[in-house]
Parts: sequence; structure tokens; C-alpha cells
Amino acid sequence: MPIYEYICSECEEIQEILQKVDENSPKVCPKCNKNNTLSKLVSNSAFHLKGGGWYKDLYSSPKKDDNKSDTTKK
Repeated sequence: MPIYEYICSECEEIQEILQKVDENSPKVCPKCNKNNTLSKLVSNSAFHLKGGGWYKDLYSSPKKDDNKSDTTKK
């Protein structure tokens, strides 16, 4: 179940609420107990992809071949 953030227009308190995707938004602010004052916030995802890989260039990162070398024999 995802965590959604709501802000109250009365007390301006931000609440994190764990709820099902198809569940309705809460009607009462847990802090000030006023009705119909909560609105959903849009926030950054907690899931971040870092580094090279399939999500960056649509392919897996190339494997480095240790057998090849740039040194020339004299």
C-alpha cells in the first residue's frame, strides 16, 4: 500500500497516510479534526535509479573485457 501526503488548509499540517490505491481521501484532519480540509500533495518518489544501466540507455551496462589492453609490445 502506498503512502500519500495530505495537507490541511486550516492548520497547514502535513500528514502521511497509508491507504489503498482505490481508497477515498480522508475527510477529517487528524490534528485539528475539521472536515473537508485535506488535499493531496504531489511529492517526489522515494524510488531513485542511479548510475548507468538499462533505465538510462535502455540496455544493460557494457561489460568490461579485462583481456584487452591498450599497451603495445616493444
